[in-house]
Amino acid sequence: MTALPRLLVLTDRFGCERRGRTLTETVEAAVAGGARAFVLREKDLPHARRREQGEALVSLLRAVGGIVIVASDPALANRLGAGWVHLAEVDPWPPAAAGGGLARGGLGRSCHDATSLRGARAGGAAYVTLSPVFPTASKPGYGTPLGLAGLARLARTVPDLPVYALGGIDAASAAACRGAGAAGVAVMGAVMAVADPEAATRELLAAVDS
Repeated sequence: MTALPRLLVLTDRFGCERRGRTLTETVEAAVAGGARAFVLREKDLPHARRREQGEALVSLLRAVGGIVIVASDPALANRLGAGWVHLAEVDPWPPAAAGGGLARGGLGRSCHDATSLRGARAGGAAYVTLSPVFPTASKPGYGTPLGLAGLARLARTVPDLPVYALGGIDAASAAACRGAGAAGVAVMGAVMAVADPEAATRELLAAVDS
């Protein structure tokens, strides 16, 4: 199984559009900045349109040896040849209950507390996202932000499972998340909704690898 890089970028076409770019254009810029793993969200799109978007991202990432992780749709992940799927907290779990077959590659899971972390590990997750670490408008319904202390405490409960910090993370806080025990960071607005995604990606990578 291909190892995930330390930076995961979650897609958000609405954030891109507010900056006058398409999602594909934003991903191209982030790839130019060094990003090599993207989580395809856009779950509100009709299936055919989401598949088209996925095909575009897979083509971009394949050219640089990168990874596309499809959110909540193992069948689509397999159809795209993406190989990875990410299941949200509301998706069927354990993975055998997801239906449509699991992706042939790795499995990720969204987690918010120690119980969900342990469940993800027991269910065979290859990695998890843990959120929200910091305040963020995109994660308003998941309780009080964990902060660095909460991130460190929860990451220690699953020392053998890569935990990606998610929620309100930017270049200024990425290194601190790594220092708190995260295997890497997952971001959305910090790349999708900024004026210069390429430069923002370079800054995030420098921080997360420092």
